[in-house]
Amino acid sequence: MSDTPFGFGLPPEEPEDGDEGKKKDQQSGGGQGPANPFGFGGMPGAGGFGGPGADNPLAAMFGSLNPTDLGAAFQQLGQMLSYEGGPVNWDMAKQIARQTVAQGTADGTKDASVGPSERKAVEDAVRLADLWLDDVTSLPSGSASAVAWSRAEWVEATLPAWQELVDPVAERVGAAMGDVLPEEMQAMAGPLIGMMRSMGGAMFGTQIGQAVGVLAGEVVGSTDIGLPLGPARKAALLPANVEAFGKDLSVPLEEVRLYLALREAAHQRLFAHVPWLRSHLFGAVDGYARGIKVDTAKLEDVVGQFDPQNPEQLQDALQQGMFQPEDTPEQKAALARLETALALVEGWVDAVVHAAAKPRLSSADALRETLRRRRATGGPAEQTFATLIGLELRPRRLRDASRLWASLADARGTDGRDALWHHPDMLPTATDLDDPDGFVHREQLDFSELDKILGEAADKPDLRKKDDGEPGEAKGDDAE
Repeated sequence: MSDTPFGFGLPPEEPEDGDEGKKKDQQSGGGQGPANPFGFGGMPGAGGFGGPGADNPLAAMFGSLNPTDLGAAFQQLGQMLSYEGGPVNWDMAKQIARQTVAQGTADGTKDASVGPSERKAVEDAVRLADLWLDDVTSLPSGSASAVAWSRAEWVEATLPAWQELVDPVAERVGAAMGDVLPEEMQAMAGPLIGMMRSMGGAMFGTQIGQAVGVLAGEVVGSTDIGLPLGPARKAALLPANVEAFGKDLSVPLEEVRLYLALREAAHQRLFAHVPWLRSHLFGAVDGYARGIKVDTAKLEDVVGQFDPQNPEQLQDALQQGMFQPEDTPEQKAALARLETALALVEGWVDAVVHAAAKPRLSSADALRETLRRRRATGGPAEQTFATLIGLELRPRRLRDASRLWASLADARGTDGRDALWHHPDMLPTATDLDDPDGFVHREQLDFSELDKILGEAADKPDLRKKDDGEPGEAKGDDAE
């Protein structure tokens, strides 16, 4: 797994003096990630827009292009400045993501179409995983189909979810770009503000595109971060990334694939049969994002010195981070809700997958610990969100949540454990994660008392009458 933080572009390697081959490769868009994170470097059809280390990317771009490439450069720039869509230029995001995927991962592996044998292996693994999960959860299969994706296919399938998650924060930045100018200047600066917002949308598109493209080289399925990024009821694995994940684990590829299929299939069951869960999680992300404020002082400084010939100024501002969480009780509560929800999802998946895999896979413990550490230490997915929307989607209480779900299964069986997903108000809270045994016994008592009351109500429909037989304050038919 790459240790390089990403989201706003991977820094290009500086060529050594005289290393013309490497310099040429970088100028032509080769290597990992675009040479210029703003999107001029290595854009498709542009022939390489300015090499790394240039003081002014536009000057470097125009100084090195032949007439054909110069026309393509102006066309790209015109498309960027004329964009009038939402807060993010998603066409550009898709273009950059596909380009990043095509360039390959840091270890040099390239994306390739998935072959028939790999597709069959994934389908068989998901089918077997669903059979094993039937024994450890009352939730039925949630996978209408199993698919094997290339990295490019993962990009295409997940972009709608990224749009739903990122647009609210990008909208705040776009609005802030206009608000930082004094009101009397806003009418005069209308064209400039419009251009800045177009540039902002293009820059967000570039950042997201590169982040998603790099992430496509790391993820193993559609639910790696605990959120359903792919289409509903479609269990997906990326064979190339599954193989890379298990490369240094000394575990047979078949076992690695099956264990990851168990996790993917378990997520699909949860999201398919808990209808409120997806909106609950995305709503928690949006609730937290609404409390993020834009560093207007930094933005004012950028706007005051904005030079249309040097759009990288806005890029640098985004790279340095303009998002700060509000230090308010409401924002802290929103973060706690989100972290708890993620922990409960990931903890449930961890518990049921372990219950299914432990009796059948000799490597179950090792694979479980590897996945736990990957989530706890903050993998590439968490870095992406932290960079793009100022938020780390890390289930900090994963082990506590997994222990609680396992205790619930021991205390009341899988049906009683899974029944808690019927309504969000029934789920454990952050406080309950501190005392899982207390929650298990307290909830068990409450349910038994409720069953007793409901049973008595069914046997005695005239409970509203007094014990001495005199009618109470009944209404309707009982009052007559």
